Amino acid sequence: MVLFNVSRVETTPFDGQKPGTSGLRKKVKVFKQPNYLENFVQSTFNALTPQKVRGATLVVSGDGRYFSKDAIQIIMKMAAGNGVRRVWVGQNGLLSTPAVSAVIRERVGVDGSRATGAFILTASHNPGGPNEDFGIKYNMENGGPAPEGITDEIYENTKAIKEYLTADLPDVDITAIGVTSFGGPDGQFDVEVFDSASDYVKLMKSIFDFESIQKLLSSPNFTFCYDALHGVAGAYAKRIFVEELGAQESSLMNCVPKEDFGGGHPDPNLTYAKELVARMGLGKSNSEVEPPEFGAAADGDADRNMILGKRFFVTPSDSVSIIAANAVEAIPYFSAGLKGVARSMPTSSGLDIVAKNLNLKFFEVPTGWKFFGNLMDAGLCSICGEESFGTGSDHIREKDGIWAVLAWLSILAFKNKENLGGGELVTVEDIVRNHWATYGRHYYTRYDYENVDAGAAKELMAYLVKLQSSLAEVNEIVGGIRSDVSKVVHADEFEYKDPIDGSISKHQGIRYLFEDGSRLVFRLSGTGSEGATIRLYIEQYEKDPSKTGRDSQDALAPLVAVALGLSKMQEFTGRSAPTVIT
Repeated sequence: MVLFNVSRVETTPFDGQKPGTSGLRKKVKVFKQPNYLENFVQSTFNALTPQKVRGATLVVSGDGRYFSKDAIQIIMKMAAGNGVRRVWVGQNGLLSTPAVSAVIRERVGVDGSRATGAFILTASHNPGGPNEDFGIKYNMENGGPAPEGITDEIYENTKAIKEYLTADLPDVDITAIGVTSFGGPDGQFDVEVFDSASDYVKLMKSIFDFESIQKLLSSPNFTFCYDALHGVAGAYAKRIFVEELGAQESSLMNCVPKEDFGGGHPDPNLTYAKELVARMGLGKSNSEVEPPEFGAAADGDADRNMILGKRFFVTPSDSVSIIAANAVEAIPYFSAGLKGVARSMPTSSGLDIVAKNLNLKFFEVPTGWKFFGNLMDAGLCSICGEESFGTGSDHIREKDGIWAVLAWLSILAFKNKENLGGGELVTVEDIVRNHWATYGRHYYTRYDYENVDAGAAKELMAYLVKLQSSLAEVNEIVGGIRSDVSKVVHADEFEYKDPIDGSISKHQGIRYLFEDGSRLVFRLSGTGSEGATIRLYIEQYEKDPSKTGRDSQDALAPLVAVALGLSKMQEFTGRSAPTVIT
């Protein structure tokens, strides 16, 4: 057994970005600055109670992006220096964000140990590479992101830190499964490298009927493809879709995890998942090859998903509504019924109508998975979703991209259980259109303006808030832009009082609500590593079944014009078009 000593290393504080539930995200070159990562990690240890550090078991892994391997070694040595008893690392340093949550909640070590938290190394859907993004966040013992009280304390600690603790350990080989033991001043310290997929696969098999999905995937009239965008989802795709469910290996696209995501942008949307979009028949050029019946993609850390049918895109807002409407009959985990459902405020209100029809508890929360986690921990919510391609359930405390794909495959298997031998399939498009016929359609789009000057973005938001003081003025502007748009009847900044812990979250998005149920929402996103991202959400509800088949952008064109004119988007930002439309 190798013995180690603990050192106290002097450092100076930095005025870094305040970490949110998505953690701290910066360019790699920022994280490579002397003591930058170390300051954040030590500030996190200092923010936790001693019981959650000394003698504890921590998970340290991530999406495999550039700088992850170096960061894992640094964090392991600091964990030993701070008296942590053991660290669990996914093989090759790979664990998806949902898998980390599952490991915290489900995994039991050979000695009976359980994890009390995790450092997750990811910048989610942001690009990776030497000149791109890196990120780190801390998840708690329930498997969910650190609450605001902890992230606030981490931030304050980073501004006052004077030293960090580390151990003079050699680097540990994280490519080989096994346990490496060391001896230090506080006793033994172990690093266990374990299979990244086994715990997660076991959990998925306890939720879904793999046999029925397998029958679907083996049916001669059903075709399937899955694009991991060279993110960590590739570490799970072959195990689940090929080995467990019998899909052809040729169904998998970009499923080798790469430090730079193959030079691509690992964000599963119609703009960045170009190869999958083309394969599914949604590209600009028409291929003569018949598209698969079902396609899906994941982001870098596999917590987001995109669902596609043949020549058909499923909006994330529709996706969570359809999963909730079909879960009880199609997914064994929910066979006893749903406890409730929840959505983030910018997500379309389609889930509200499903909840009302099915007599379910319903919650509208700010953006951020911690709000769902509180509801789930209290037993009030089973299924939840965000319009930003995040969907999940109470099986863990993070959104889960592969779970969402398996949920859709379960629904397709259930709808097609009588015709897998060669009958005409109930398709993804059929399921969505039938859902619209039952619940109405929420025409919905999101415009992202990325890397906008931060000052300009704040000015735009302040202008929109000031405008809310006079609805008469707002409606005069709206009428001058488009006379065929309904009147604004309410305008506010969304504020949420958590029904579990009583905390109040203010300034969660600027809303303009129209008489006919339409909505405009403006929000600054915190998921970028530099500049500001303005997100504009546009929604129109249509309950007339004869009018639910229009092209979404055509249907929303009047509201889009109002949103851009009302906000003076080009005047404030200089942008004539968004970076991404979803």
